[in-house]
Amino acid sequence: MSAAQPAPARIASPLLDEEVVARVLAGETALFEVLMRRHNQRLFRTARAIVQDDAEAEDVMQEAYARAFSQLAQFQGRSAWSTWVTRIAVNEALGRLRRQGRFVNTDVTEMEEARMDEPTRGDPATAGPEDQVAARELNGYLERAVDSLPDIYRTVFVLREVEELSTAETADCLGISEELVKVRLHRARGELRRRLEAHVGSALRGVYGFHLSRCDRIVANVMARIRDGRLPK
Repeated sequence: MSAAQPAPARIASPLLDEEVVARVLAGETALFEVLMRRHNQRLFRTARAIVQDDAEAEDVMQEAYARAFSQLAQFQGRSAWSTWVTRIAVNEALGRLRRQGRFVNTDVTEMEEARMDEPTRGDPATAGPEDQVAARELNGYLERAVDSLPDIYRTVFVLREVEELSTAETADCLGISEELVKVRLHRARGELRRRLEAHVGSALRGVYGFHLSRCDRIVANVMARIRDGRLPK
């Protein structure tokens, strides 16, 4: 965007998500931007935790929002809209990994135990020069540490510790039991504690940051798809 162009419009709203949904369904399509801007951070972090790539996480978000808009009439309010759209993003991200042959569902406890016995990726002691430089930036170091978690623990950790969802909300987003959320979070914390020690804490708020330029890009792309009718069937 050039300096002479106006900044993208911001839509501030005191409305609850469910009220915004009702108005979008009533024809106020532009208000869908309110929902996206409210929940962009969570969806990016959730998608990023699964696909482990910033650009692909953005693609996941755009597809998830487009799908959410096209299926908006199916939202029945049994859970929060934020949970509903997060679940859509999770399914989209996992679907991409399956199609790429990058993901195997490992819900069985024995398989989870085996994964924790595997060597951990990204050991700082064996990092190359580029990693050593990047490690000086705390957020970058934290992101790599979170990325090093086994797949089945990483998303639970991001939703619970970074996004600060409750156990019930996390279980609802991922479609697993609350007990399984607790088990996976416990194991994720233990693994990260060994890696980060005193570094784990308030600095986690900066992990997978969703910056304004990225927010504007996602919103603009999704709203363009809505205007053009380029929505999932």
